[in-house]
Parts: sequence; structure tokens; C-alpha cells
Amino acid sequence: MSQLLETLDKERLAVNPLLKRKSELGQFLTPSSVAKYMASFFDKSKLYEPKILDAGAGIGALTSAVLERIVAEKTSNCAEVTVVEIDEVLRERLQSTLSLFEDKLNLKRGVVPDDFIEWATNHLLNEDSLLAEKKIRFTHAILNPPYKKIASSSRHRKLIRSVGIETVNLYSAFLGLTIELMDDGGEIVAIIPRSFCNGPYFRPFRQLILDKTAIKHMHLFDSRDKAFKDDEVLQENVIIKLERGGIQGEVTISTSQDDSFKDYVLNSYPFEKIVQPQDKEIFIHIPTSTEEDFIEKYPSVCYSLEDIGVAVSTGPVVDFRVKGHLREMPEEDTVPLFYPNHFVGAAVEYPKVMKKPNAVVRDEAMEKWLYPNGYYTVVKRFSSKEEKRRVVAGVLNPHYIDYPVVGFENGLNVFHYNKQGISAEMAYGLFAYLNSSAVDKYFRVFNGHTQVNATDLRTMKYPSKEKLELLGRWVMSNSNTIGQEGIDQKLEEVISND
Repeated sequence: MSQLLETLDKERLAVNPLLKRKSELGQFLTPSSVAKYMASFFDKSKLYEPKILDAGAGIGALTSAVLERIVAEKTSNCAEVTVVEIDEVLRERLQSTLSLFEDKLNLKRGVVPDDFIEWATNHLLNEDSLLAEKKIRFTHAILNPPYKKIASSSRHRKLIRSVGIETVNLYSAFLGLTIELMDDGGEIVAIIPRSFCNGPYFRPFRQLILDKTAIKHMHLFDSRDKAFKDDEVLQENVIIKLERGGIQGEVTISTSQDDSFKDYVLNSYPFEKIVQPQDKEIFIHIPTSTEEDFIEKYPSVCYSLEDIGVAVSTGPVVDFRVKGHLREMPEEDTVPLFYPNHFVGAAVEYPKVMKKPNAVVRDEAMEKWLYPNGYYTVVKRFSSKEEKRRVVAGVLNPHYIDYPVVGFENGLNVFHYNKQGISAEMAYGLFAYLNSSAVDKYFRVFNGHTQVNATDLRTMKYPSKEKLELLGRWVMSNSNTIGQEGIDQKLEEVISND
């Protein structure tokens, strides 16, 4: 690493405690090792007289890494940079950083002391005016945008909507606006959370990426706390390279545990493996192995939940909204309220001594949230990063619960049929399939956070109804002796026996 980047790393560590608005602005400064790696993503042949945008520039680590590369590789003797930074503490250091390049390059620099969302939307809205100056467009953009949810009623949300962008987080708003500010053929390199890859809230953002850019390269850090060691954020991170108006071809995927890149692995994949052609949700998959995954290996795993006559929904009881109805233990007028902690393997521990309540009062107000007692497969919505499995399923067996109706808390996803129970064979078959190593591995390919949503489960593919029921009968006959290895072997046996 160059002396300048090493100096910037020390500066980053020194300035971090001084950021009074860090939480408010969602700031996480880029380590120089990551900045240098990101700068390497740009096509060398395009780094001639570049017009570079750095939105949320911090102390200038990303811009510096690009300029250092231009100087070292002699791709151009001039460059134009526009750095946008709202934080005054950072902006002072940003000015100093850029001044270090004045004797190395003919550098035209613009330091914008504004809110990037306001600045960008203002330019995009005004450029059609007769009085507008020529459009501001960039050939290169490099950014580590802020990470923070945008309230639906906020000024930021209204501004991005005014230019046709619909999204829920500052990082996707920054990247969406950057896409709109690029020249055709312009290259964007950004480090962002992996959460945009799936889920309904980021679907419009994924559509924007696919409509206006080509995905060229994605690098996956196994966890954000490794790539950003000095910030307390647990979120898998991806560096993504986009080309505005580019032709979509194969996508380069690389991985490493952290920013030392010691275990660096790189492969190329056809785009159909990144975004499946029939996927209406346009989930973005990030394969981490060239091996065929389970679904590719066995084409018979091709059924939707609708095909097998099952639905999945988020548990309807939101406990903090019905506090007055909650009871620590069952009473005469209550019914069970199931939380994730009640489900251990294929068994139900109820009632259970724990911090959460075990029961909810059954009355007219609660009735619409309750399900008839029956067989249900459940999947925990949240798992800790330390848990071995991302997808953790359980089963409610009605014979162990002597109540006519039950409640499922919001921390569970519930497999049902028209808000009623499913067959015992199907419930246990889904239990085994969802707890298989194959499904857990498949799920990790496209889900970067530790949350499992009903939408994720709804868009997955499943074995046929008959094969799931066969698997379920095996579980019911061997429930006391089933382990992970047994589930994996039996699933492969059932699926491969066509």
C-alpha cells in the first residue's frame, strides 16, 4: 500500500471518534485496503481524462485510491473529481487529501458541501429546463454510501421519488442517483450491504440496476465486521461494479474473508445464474462455488408452493400491539402463542419458562389472528450470525397441544393451507427439506442478512408434493434418531429416485 493510503488509514482511525453525526448520517469510513481494491475494478483503458464522482466522500480514501492508480499506471495526465460530503469535520480533511495530488496531476476538483440526495435530485430535475446548464455526467463513480433506513414520509424519500427512484435505504438511494448521473459506458464501483439482493422492499432498486446497467463484477466479504473492522456493523457486504448502458454478459464473482484478501477466489458465471430468468422478484444470487447447487443438480426440484398446495405467511400476532392480551403462562381464557423458542428440532416445548409470554387471551379482537390447531411447519425469521444454520424449521403437532386454536408470533414464518393446517406428511416433509444442508447452502447464495422472510420462502423451489410427503413419512417413522446427516442423505435418495 502506498504511503498516502497508509496515512489516510491513520487519519480514518483518528477521525472516527470525532464524527458527532455518525449514527444520524450512517457513516462508515472505508479502510485503505478496501479502497485500493475497489479502484482496481475500473477498466484501465477507460481511465483517460476521467470525470469521477465520489458521493459521501469522507476523508477521500476512495477518490485517492483511483487517483493513485491513474498516476501509477500513467493512464492520464488530467482528471476531474467531484466529491460530495456534508460532514464539516470530514470535508476539511477531504480538501487536504485532494491537495496532495496537485503536483501529480492536472486535477480539476469540486468539493460539494451538500446533502448528496438534495444535490443530485436538484441537478436531475433541473437539467430539462431551458435555463439549465449542460447536464452533469460522470465517466466513473466510486462510493461507500451511508447505511440507514429512509422513512417513507421523509424529505429524502420524496426527493428520490421525484426523479423516479423508489427505495428504502440511503445506500440504495445514493447508488440509484449515481446511476442516473453516469454517462453511457460509465463505470460505478460501490461497496454496499448485500441486503439489496433479495426481499420485496429492494425490488424496484434491483429493477433499476437491471434496466440501466450491466452487472460486471461482485466481490463478497463474508461479513461486514471483517471488511470494516473498526465499525460495529454486522452485515454481509458486497463490492459491485456496474456499467451504465452496458451489455449484460457473464458476471465475475470473487470472495474473501476480509480485506487482507489472503483467501481470494475468483470465478465467472453466466448471468442466468445471477438472476434466474423466471424469477419475478429478480433476486440477485451471488454464487460462491462453481459446484452445481442442489436445485441445478436435480431439475425435479422445480415446484412452487402453489404447485404443492401450500402457502407461507409471517406469523400474524405482533406481541407489542396486543400487550394487554399477553399472559406469561396459560390461563382459563387463553390459547397458546408460539414463539421461535418453543420449537426445538421436530418437537414443541410448551409451555416454556422464558422471557416471552406463552399465551394470549382469546376474544373477539384476537380471533382474526388465530389459526385452527393443526399441523404447521414453521421457520424462524431471525437467526444470529453465530448460528450454524440460516434456515431453521420446526413443526407444530396438534396432538401435543390441547387447544382448538393457536397463535403464531411475528418472529415465525408459517406454512399453512388457507390459514389452516396441512397434512402431517407434508408438515414433516417440509421440515426435513427446509432443514437440509442443501437448502441452507442455497439460501446463503442469495440472502446476505440473517433474516428469513416469507417472500424468500415463497420464491424458493421445492420437490413435488409426493416426494415431500414421502420424506415426511420417513421423518415420522424415525423422529427420535434423525440428525443432519440423515436428513441430507434421505433427501438426496428421495429426490434422485425418479
